[in-house]
Amino acid sequence: MTDIATGSLPAYRCTVLPEWIDYNGHMSEAFYVLVFGYATDQVMDELGMDKLYREETQSSLYTVEAHVRYLLETGLDAELTVTSLIVAAGPKKLHLAHELRSGQQLVATEEILALHVNKHTGRTEAFPHAINDNITRVRHTSGHQTPQWVGRKVTA
Repeated sequence: MTDIATGSLPAYRCTVLPEWIDYNGHMSEAFYVLVFGYATDQVMDELGMDKLYREETQSSLYTVEAHVRYLLETGLDAELTVTSLIVAAGPKKLHLAHELRSGQQLVATEEILALHVNKHTGRTEAFPHAINDNITRVRHTSGHQTPQWVGRKVTA
């Protein structure tokens, strides 16, 4: 559980499953995104946008942009840890940075921009005050610097 007072988001942890291994013998790119998605879900839960919130408000985060960097291969049964950081936020948006590690090795990163959307209207809407307060507290008390890779673009 998040310690909202100190701003620390817990790490998401999982193990690479056999069905995540591709024809090259390592974790397929789609499953990196799956793991990052689970980490985003955990951040939502920790900020108060859990299943009950989504059912009651009919609102959720929708990822509208993502940038994944695949840095190292990882294989079957690898223990993975994703740490998450709120890079920026606005009344209707959340900018997250995720770092995926296997042991001490940085395996991949993902940067996402998500919008707070009402499922019935299909339109963005402002975070409720309690959620916004949680986001603000986590952002301003985490003590983490924005990673250098955030904001990069794909270049040839």
